[in-house]
Amino acid sequence: MGLLDGKRILIMGVANDRSIAWGCAKAMAAAGAELAFTYQNDALLKRVKPLAESVGSDFLIQADVSDDDSMDSAFAALGERWDRMDGVVHAIAYSDKNELAGRIIDTTRANFRNSLSISCYSLIDVAKRASQMMPDGGTILTMTYQGSNKVTPFYNVMGVAKAALESAVRYLANDLGPDGIRVNAISPGPMKTLAGAAIGGARKTFKHTEQNAPLRANATLDAIGATAVYLASDGGACTSGEVLHVDGGYHVLGMPQVDNIHV
Repeated sequence: MGLLDGKRILIMGVANDRSIAWGCAKAMAAAGAELAFTYQNDALLKRVKPLAESVGSDFLIQADVSDDDSMDSAFAALGERWDRMDGVVHAIAYSDKNELAGRIIDTTRANFRNSLSISCYSLIDVAKRASQMMPDGGTILTMTYQGSNKVTPFYNVMGVAKAALESAVRYLANDLGPDGIRVNAISPGPMKTLAGAAIGGARKTFKHTEQNAPLRANATLDAIGATAVYLASDGGACTSGEVLHVDGGYHVLGMPQVDNIHV
């Protein structure tokens, strides 16, 4: 018996086979879950469809989290095929990469609004819609990063957005707890994903964390996927409102390892 046998889970945010959302999807499918996938546009559909098929899913739904009509249509389509669902993986964030390269003091109002809307409000919107399809409870997972609470180079407004996202996780956990719905965030360290590659200094950051994390390793998609399976399974029944770090322990450090301090 798989840990997620009989569970129906919506995966949002797969861009390619290096996506964190894909790591979660692959692990959840292996644990027995039935999956549905969203995609934003036709270009992404071409990437997502073969991945979905590889885990036995033919359920793909177009959804743009910045468009209410699109979200209405997406969840209507979901409801036509599934009379209930047990979980959502929300791995969606966005900011203009040109503004990440400068200082946060120079962030434009338009980019701030767009970044917070897509990276944070979308979770609230998805949670509201998904919870109506979870009569027997369920789990909602999102992805964050340590730039939410510690200044991280080239992260800027995304750090503010992730801080808002983590706060939303706590409030949603409180709102939905009486319905048996758990809400949590996973916080991986730097990842070699499409989104991660857009952040300046990504290679240096990846190498730095690998050299200094207590485990001397960065997170892997397999480790993140296994964490998602735990949170969505009965083993995570009493875990809600949490930010679980899957970063080799890097978040506990106050400074680099002594061998990597250069003066």
